[in-house]
Amino acid sequence: MALRLDPEIAQALAPMAGAMADTTPPAIGDITARRAMWEPIIGAAGTAQPIPDDVKTSEHHTTADDGARITMRWYTKDGAAPGPAVLFFHGGGYIFGHIDLFDGPVSRYVSASGVPMLSVEYRRAPEHPFPTPLEDAYTALRWLHAHATELDIDPDRIGVMGDSAGGGMAAALSILARERGGPKIARQILIMPMLDDRTTTPDPHIAPYLLWSYDDSLTAWPALLGEAAGGPDVPATAAPARLEDATGLPPAYIEVGQLDVFRDEDTAYATKLSRAGVPVEFHLHPGAPHEFDSIAFTSDVARRAIADRVRVLKSI
Repeated sequence: MALRLDPEIAQALAPMAGAMADTTPPAIGDITARRAMWEPIIGAAGTAQPIPDDVKTSEHHTTADDGARITMRWYTKDGAAPGPAVLFFHGGGYIFGHIDLFDGPVSRYVSASGVPMLSVEYRRAPEHPFPTPLEDAYTALRWLHAHATELDIDPDRIGVMGDSAGGGMAAALSILARERGGPKIARQILIMPMLDDRTTTPDPHIAPYLLWSYDDSLTAWPALLGEAAGGPDVPATAAPARLEDATGLPPAYIEVGQLDVFRDEDTAYATKLSRAGVPVEFHLHPGAPHEFDSIAFTSDVARRAIADRVRVLKSI
């Protein structure tokens, strides 16, 4: 039996598929067109569900080592007990997306779990290639640890979380923090993470269902890494799939859809962490493409995935 979309996801995708049927996908390397196409879709998906009214936000800023000002948004739930917190990185292939577009998803995680989150406006490629986005993430991690007392959080219970490129960022930050001896990361929550710049050979079984395509990856990775993309000299802090020794990394929650370009690299990463003695919870969702949870949020698989993420957030 061939791979196919989950029926509930297929129903939710039908209007989008119809609208895009006569649209020519952006050419490889066309970042401007991808930003113009995807950012409105991300924004619409983020507000398609109610934004909880029990979550408050506040703006904070810190300064990167190169002097740039980094904006961060702190989400808290009314009456939540002190304890863990999570540093959140949005998706967008490292080339598009802003924290504003992810207000909905982050607010819903915070409302459902009670765990506050700090969403980071890291700088994007190609204007700011590696290592700038990751250094922005590290700066935010240090800020959150430094302000733990005033934010009423436990610095030993700070996790990192992200989806797609944001998941890759969370994984890379976990590696970087290990290399630099801290600050401590208690858990890494990697949602369909983008981990490997070498994923370029199409799988014909999933090609008809891709929302993030191989051409998108062939655009995004060179934007982030330049000519080094796909070559022998890419560090694991840029593409975590390159990691050779996973010893001592934080416990990980990893999930991906079976109809996702990142499926194989995410499966391999879960195995790599496991073989290094890192506790891992891994989910492979059949019939699910990239970002299925934001598009088909009423589907059974999306409800189960969100419930799992909320459970893990509460366990930090």
